[in-house]
This record gives sequence, C-alpha cells and structure tokens, in this order.
Amino acid sequence: MQLSEIDIYNPDNYVAAVPHEQFRRLRDEAPVFWHKHPDGGGYWVISRYEDVRQVSRDYATFSAQRGFVMVDELPPEILGMAQGQLLGMDPPNHGPIRRAVIERFTSKMLVKMEPMVREIARESLLAARDIARDKGECNFVFDAAGNLPTAVICSLMGVPRDMWGQIRHWSDMQTSAGDPDLGASPEETQQISMEMGMYGYQLATERQNSDADDLISLLINVEVDGHKVSAEEFASLFIQITVAGNETTRSMIASGMHELLKQPELYRQLEANPDQLPAAVEEMLRWSTPLHYFRRTATCDTELRGQKIRENDRVVMLYSSANFDERVFENPLTFDISRNPNPHLAFGHGIHLCLGANLARLEARIFFEEFFKLFSGAELAGEPKRIRSNLVNGYKDMPVRLQPR
Repeated sequence: MQLSEIDIYNPDNYVAAVPHEQFRRLRDEAPVFWHKHPDGGGYWVISRYEDVRQVSRDYATFSAQRGFVMVDELPPEILGMAQGQLLGMDPPNHGPIRRAVIERFTSKMLVKMEPMVREIARESLLAARDIARDKGECNFVFDAAGNLPTAVICSLMGVPRDMWGQIRHWSDMQTSAGDPDLGASPEETQQISMEMGMYGYQLATERQNSDADDLISLLINVEVDGHKVSAEEFASLFIQITVAGNETTRSMIASGMHELLKQPELYRQLEANPDQLPAAVEEMLRWSTPLHYFRRTATCDTELRGQKIRENDRVVMLYSSANFDERVFENPLTFDISRNPNPHLAFGHGIHLCLGANLARLEARIFFEEFFKLFSGAELAGEPKRIRSNLVNGYKDMPVRLQPR
C-alpha cells in the first residue's frame, strides 16, 4: 500500500479490525499526514505518541472549540450546542465547569461509590446470566458490559430509573450513527441530540436551588470562580457526561473480555489473582482505545515535524495509533496484562483528560471481580462484530456462553 492509498476515514475500513498496518505506515513514513476528506477538503493526521501529546497540551494553537472534536464539519446550529460540552471548550470557559464536575470524581468520592458500583455490576451480571440461561448465550456487549456504565452514570446524576433505557438508546444512536445496525441518519441523530439536551435542560431546571446530593444538583448549584452553570450550559454537559459514561467504558470492558477469552491462560491468571486487575485494566484501556481520535483546529499558522499547518486546518489526534507506537510501547500488538509502565492515551491528555477516567477504571475492576465470583468460565459462541465507525472503537455483538458457579 502506498501512502496515497491510505484511507483511515472510511468507516468500512474499521469493520474487520483496527487498521493497525495503515497506522504503522503513517507513524513510520508520514507522522503528520494530509488526508483527503469526502467533503473535498482534508485534514492532518497526527499518528505518533509524542506528537499527539504535544497537540493535546497546546490548546492555544490547537483549539477544541473552534471546530469541535469531530473530523466532519458540523452545521452551525449543531456546532453551537456542541461547543457547550466540556470537550468542546477552550480556556477560559473550560476551567470553572471542569473543576465543578471533577469535585465529584475525587479519590475519596470514588471510595464511597464503590459499594454502589459493585451492587450495580452484580445486578447487571445476574441479568446477563438469566439471558444466557434462556437463550444459551448472551451478547456480552449489551447484555453484560453495557448495563453497568449506564446505570452508574444515571445513578450519579439521579436520573429516574425508568429513563435509564432511554438514556442508553440516545447515547448509542449518537456514537454509532455510521453503523446501519445501530445508528440513525444524520437528521435523526441531530434530533436525538436535541431531545437529549432538552431532557438534560428539564432535569437542570427542576433541580436549581436543590440541596440534593446527585451530580446534576451539584453542578447546577455550585459556583466556581464566580461562574454558575446555567440550565442551558448543563443541557450540553448532560449529553457529554451520559454519552461518555456509557459507550467508552462498555467498549473497554467488552474488548478486554474478548482478549481474555481468546487467551484462556490470561483469563485464569486474573481469575486466580484479582489483585492483578488494575494493571490488566490499564492494558485493556490501551488495547481497546475506545475512541480512535479527537480533532483540533489550528488557531494560527504553525508547523509540526516540518509540515506547515495553516490557520483553521483540521488536526486529528489518532489515539488508536499513538497507543501502539513502538517508540513508546514494547511489542505493542501483544496484549500484556502486566505491562509496566503503560502511559496510554486512552483517556486523552492535557486539559481535556477524561473526567471519568478513574470512574471507568473502578467500574472495569469491579466488573471483572464480580464476573469471576459469579461465573466459573465463559467462551465465545461466535465471531464478534465490530461497530462500523472511524470514531468509536468497539464491538456491537459478541456472543458468549456463560458458565455460572
């Protein structure tokens, strides 16, 4: 394959597997690569680990807000709403709201949350056990891994339980819009985003001046640096928190389990030594890299590795390449649950480092702890199917037979 033939935009090229060979060619031969876009323009692909870190840190030159974080240009009416999400903000707007959110995800708060997360994980796994018993197998992605992150984030925000299924549906429709089995048309996706934002606005309005302990009440009533989150701002924030808290953790857990089932010796190692789970979860994060990329937009003419980048050029940070960069990770295509150090970029880097990173780690660790308690074994019942997406890196179907204890 010539460099001119590389195509990492087409979602079809992610259906069989992550196109690691194309990523490697880019890292080795064109680490700052001009990639054509179907709209007639193009964008820069940043594929090496250190360059992704550099772009992530330099928010003054590479803006998340100017064009948002998707490689496709958004219609003006959608762009405005997207820029209300934390991941689409630059300083100074970004700091106060982020600090308000992060108060909820301190180490102390996560310790207090652990019993709740464990109860939800066990409940989700018992439901998956019942499905597998009735049908002979379950779709591990949705029946087992999918319930936990949705339930945890909805519980944190105090979303009524009868809305959890709707929240998950809205989230799935937005993150998997390019997959005909899962997603919706661009028009339907836009409508779903508006409905989700309106629901978030409704919840925020109801809880203004409330002294309740849920995340919505905390965010809508706390003042940080003289700034109080408005109901309108929270509508966009609500979309980000629920979607991020749903898709990425599910993808990581399912991808991690897939590797363990392919390598039974690793499965048994973790089953016998659950104290090794924290390191294994880090490798699952690196291996799965739930989002292939995020975009930035150049705020001025600049240069990276000798390539001249013009103001308003799109710049895409390819996380699923950076996390397999041989310059940083030894034998990157080996799934090594004891890898140390493991400085992966699955949660991003810099001021936009994922707010829920440690919550995701907690959920994954507890999920596998409870799984090993409830089941004596598991095996793949068929070939998993991947989501057709150049953004979301994950499975949509993973048939698994479960063996209850």
